[in-house]
Amino acid sequence: MNRLLKITIVSVLMIFLGLAALPASEPNISFNIRFFDKRVFFLDHDPILIQVTLTNNGPAPFRFKLADERAFSVDFDVRTNANRMVEAADILLRRRSRSQQVFFREVSLAAGESFSFVEDLREYANFAQSGAFVVQARFFPELYHGRTRFDTAISFATGSGISPGGALAATGRPFESNRLTLSIRQPPIIGLDGIPVALDVDTNAILVRERLPPDEVVSFLLTARQRGQWEKFFLYLDLEAMLSRDPYRRRQFLAESEEGRQRMIARFRQELQGDMIGEVISLIPIDFVIERTVFTARAGTVTALQFYRVGNFTERKRFTWHLERRDDIWMIVDYSVMNLGTE
Repeated sequence: MNRLLKITIVSVLMIFLGLAALPASEPNISFNIRFFDKRVFFLDHDPILIQVTLTNNGPAPFRFKLADERAFSVDFDVRTNANRMVEAADILLRRRSRSQQVFFREVSLAAGESFSFVEDLREYANFAQSGAFVVQARFFPELYHGRTRFDTAISFATGSGISPGGALAATGRPFESNRLTLSIRQPPIIGLDGIPVALDVDTNAILVRERLPPDEVVSFLLTARQRGQWEKFFLYLDLEAMLSRDPYRRRQFLAESEEGRQRMIARFRQELQGDMIGEVISLIPIDFVIERTVFTARAGTVTALQFYRVGNFTERKRFTWHLERRDDIWMIVDYSVMNLGTE
């Protein structure tokens, strides 16, 4: 009996010691980044806002430190298409190099919870030239201590089941995010009237409105949309008139100051380009036929039959484009559309 009891005790101790020797389970944490407001970015222009999100996909709570100065919790790796690292921004170097006490708070994510915040990428990377870039972020659950940069960072163990954006061991090693593609253009040239001058993306030459007849103006706009040439698409489009087609927007536009009106026009252009307001002119026609053109000395209309791909079908729409002549230049100020069904 005593021998049986001893065997039982030894077995329990072996099981206990075996469980204690098992490695701690890794937190199932995903770390993702995305553009907070996806739009066209220019050199030395508006902020490039990136939203970073931590999500606890595991069953147990996950705790981490979050610095009040986010530069001690997150870092961004920005590289050119040639894999050259973009230098750190001066403001980032100043923040991390000065002698200071880093204040932080502890955050706990329950199972299924997410935590997000937004950072300006220009405060992390010094964009000295335009071009295409690849952006990746790292989050430091135990704060950034100045020993790790992307070019000398701790590499992830191969065969450990750890992948970018996936779970990492709770050892303070940084979480690695997905990658974003960022395109930065040269700032627009400002004309004598204070309005940005449009540039041809292909040739980088200044786009100039020509004295085209109304039907050629419409053809120019539709061809530009087919080719994704937004600068040409907007060249003969009166955005103020198009914005005023909506009564609510028109009242809001008239109530704004001159500066506020310019902001509304710029925002309306971004919405059209991003297809965020459901305007049918943002759709890409696969083909079009100019059917009829009527104009006087000051106003004209162009009727065009336009074709769009919808799944396995071709949708037909008849557009009536309204134009006005200003200083011998025909500008599109309005349109109407009739759906003709599919074929």
